[in-house]
Amino acid sequence: MESSAPPLFTGLFAINGATRLYGTIGNPIRQLRMTAIMPQVFAAVGANAVWLPFEGDASLLPVMLEGLAKMRNLGGFTVTIPHKTAILPLLGRTTRRAQAAGGVNLVKRDVNGTLAGDMADGAGFVRGLEAQGHRVRGASVWLVGLGGVGGAIAAALCEAGIARLLVTEIDEARTDATVDRLSRFHPDVPVASISAGNPPKGIHYAINATPLGLKPDDPLPFDPMTLDSDTLIADVIMSPVETSLLQRARTHGRRIHHGRHTLDHQIPLYLEWFGIDTKGIDIVRLVRSIP
Repeated sequence: MESSAPPLFTGLFAINGATRLYGTIGNPIRQLRMTAIMPQVFAAVGANAVWLPFEGDASLLPVMLEGLAKMRNLGGFTVTIPHKTAILPLLGRTTRRAQAAGGVNLVKRDVNGTLAGDMADGAGFVRGLEAQGHRVRGASVWLVGLGGVGGAIAAALCEAGIARLLVTEIDEARTDATVDRLSRFHPDVPVASISAGNPPKGIHYAINATPLGLKPDDPLPFDPMTLDSDTLIADVIMSPVETSLLQRARTHGRRIHHGRHTLDHQIPLYLEWFGIDTKGIDIVRLVRSIP
């Protein structure tokens, strides 16, 4: 017998039998902002959906995916540290840009139960740059860090038609794997590895895609003052809003680009991937208004 109790309310909408489940897989997950942002986005577009945190370490990842794939009310989920690379071979299918990036941060459940993966970190970063008036096509870029986010940004920059990409990464095997992927998927873009102690000249954008800056006592990933004065200094870190790298650059009159711009432009990509109609709502403006 079905209960006549009213539906459970959480946040801005009610949960009922037709509610679609979305969330984020990661470990740890307590720092997640999506659980605050997405309920407001769902409410704005009229989606009967919830966004949940799914916490599990690497040993649990295959089990979690097996269970999620069998849930017919699962819409999909995003992927955060440390699973972006490990999850790629565990999915039923992946997009070309996920393969080029070497990782996945966006998964949906197809109607047949297949888990399909995409990568929106890089596309969100590129869209964020362009939305701030920075031309990507034809640019020369120095990218520091080739982890999950860095690999995605590298692939997206090449896809967007940059003229040259210089990369710096302390893990030699990761560097070799990234350069190999980019040469296969984007053979027209020259890619070279350089050391952090040899900052390049003639660079339009210098990007920190390492975790350095999350903690106040972290060393700088590179010194922005060693670069040309017109080089834009960008960081992927979203909290703190202004990292030590960006503070140093801004203090000395350099142009900077915050990590928050990436998140602003990722959310529309998520909704598009999940097949959720935005109903003409300016999602970027909505996300920016959420504290």
